[in-house]
Amino acid sequence: MRERNFTRSLIAAIVAVYALLVAGATVALGEAAAACPSWPLCSGPLFGVGGALSNLDLAVVLGHRALAALAAVLVAVVAVVAHRRGEPLRVRAALWAALLLYPLQVGLGAVSATAATPPAVSALHLAAGTGIFGSLVVGLAWSLEARTASLPSNESEGRGKSEPAEGKADEPVIDGPLSLAKAYLTLTKPRLMWLLCLVASAGMALAAGSASANLTAGTAVFTLLGGVLSIGASGTFNHVLEREKDKRMARTADRPLPNHAIPKRNALAFGVALAAASLLAFWQVNALAAALGLAAILFYSVVYTLLLKPNTVQNTVIGGVAGALPALIGWAAVTNAIGVPGLALAGVIFLWTPAHFYNLALAYKDDYAAGGFPMLPVVRGEAVTRKHILYYLGATLVGATALAAVADLGVVYGVTSVALGAVFLAAAVRLHRERTRTAAMRSFHASNAFLGFLLVAVVVDAMAI
Repeated sequence: MRERNFTRSLIAAIVAVYALLVAGATVALGEAAAACPSWPLCSGPLFGVGGALSNLDLAVVLGHRALAALAAVLVAVVAVVAHRRGEPLRVRAALWAALLLYPLQVGLGAVSATAATPPAVSALHLAAGTGIFGSLVVGLAWSLEARTASLPSNESEGRGKSEPAEGKADEPVIDGPLSLAKAYLTLTKPRLMWLLCLVASAGMALAAGSASANLTAGTAVFTLLGGVLSIGASGTFNHVLEREKDKRMARTADRPLPNHAIPKRNALAFGVALAAASLLAFWQVNALAAALGLAAILFYSVVYTLLLKPNTVQNTVIGGVAGALPALIGWAAVTNAIGVPGLALAGVIFLWTPAHFYNLALAYKDDYAAGGFPMLPVVRGEAVTRKHILYYLGATLVGATALAAVADLGVVYGVTSVALGAVFLAAAVRLHRERTRTAAMRSFHASNAFLGFLLVAVVVDAMAI
């Protein structure tokens, strides 16, 4: 119980510091700060007519500083408790590093609030906060690893276990036009479409506020149409290229190519047709969008499927480029260029991909081993994979903070990022404690929810809906 309370306190400290980072990066706090040029409290009364708490801007600033004080207490508590509990040396070092960075963070914040300072000071302020946050996340990952790495793991239990699949891979299951249409739809991996189209939509929404923006209904329609078709083409090529490996995996043995529902030649022709239609749709927008669309298809189909996935344990990390490209496509569709906010959004997707997909790799570890894929839990073990989920989750949240700063996002984005980030973090920590397939899938779904709601918040804030 005492261990669980320590972990909960550490999670609370992480969430509090992350809320500070996001609040400091959003445009709302920046605009409000001008109303309070003193520190730590604003001049004048707190209550009554004209008081600080009757002024929304002043209330925002004071709320931020109150949260900073609470976070300071939490960071101090977890550092002291870790020392008294005799946590591993590296855990204590990480938490004490966070505590020692806190006075620097506060000092830079006070200087920024009370005097005109160059942008470098604000950048250092944000960097110090990021250092505190990173130290806490690393400390949490190391603490959980020390307590759970030697315990038995059951992530691959149940449906995730691979069983002989030859029997169900040999018989076609097509019994009519509707069944055939469903088989072709399966080739396109439709479950990926909604999220990647949301990524492209967020890219378009961010670009709408740029000086060179040209967002029309036609641009949005052709961009999303091209996105759907390119995802379908990439998924189809992936099915074709992995058909032999799919036969050996229980999770994929009933796909249309392993079970002979669709001949390889027909599937390949279908993929080529989708790719051509995708490029035609993107071309209606501009040549850059079409080039990026082609790059996305080639990267997922050739670089990821043929080169990375079967050959390197870093396949999931590098493969995140495929998911990040729709962010650039969305930005390029509106501006005919590549801008910093679009790159920042792509960075969030890139960092989120391992934190998301490693959960699935844990749940289906035995399947991936049977298919011959060097996924992280197969090569380096489940404990290392669970730790890396926390590493990449922390990196994703830092990336989300950077996106808020460069894209001038506001309250909706900030609240969503903190709330759903806390949910994802809690699910990842629970995965360490339970070490089951159910917990891995829970964390997988939490990662989906985090990114889905975050992208919606980007659209809402960017378009001021």
